[in-house]
Amino acid sequence: MHSTKVFLSLLVLLIAVEKGMAIWCYRCTSATPGCGDNFNWRGIGYLGDPCPEDDDICVKVTERKGTTETITRDCLSALQAFRTDIPADKYEGCRPAAKDEQLAHYVNNSIKQLDVKRDYFERTTFCFCFLDHRCNGASRKESAIWVAVSLVLGMFIVRRSIL
Repeated sequence: MHSTKVFLSLLVLLIAVEKGMAIWCYRCTSATPGCGDNFNWRGIGYLGDPCPEDDDICVKVTERKGTTETITRDCLSALQAFRTDIPADKYEGCRPAAKDEQLAHYVNNSIKQLDVKRDYFERTTFCFCFLDHRCNGASRKESAIWVAVSLVLGMFIVRRSIL
């Protein structure tokens, strides 16, 4: 009986804490050491930031031109202000960027380096995730390991409180 009360109390506490907080995402670019394709959170020196919106999701944007690759990790709400190529389908997974035919249609700009039409990169991919904190940095295998470790630690704490 006592163990059931402890377990239910921990469960309610975890749900209350989880609902009151926004998702945490890594917010960096591949110009930051450790934030490139081989992600290393110790290299960027922090554990991410909370997203500004309560129902936000984490995004990893990969842009390629030839052998050059630029990776941006951020919250979706931060990217929506200036990116017009975000795919309409924002569910878990990766998708190619949307094409905006009207982008820079009325701009008469002769400076090619400004890239007002956003056509510099040959391929842009958006990867969305919202089921785990800091999911835009870790691979699926690493996320599953952290969930398993958390469950084992929680069961150990409940067992210790019973004894």
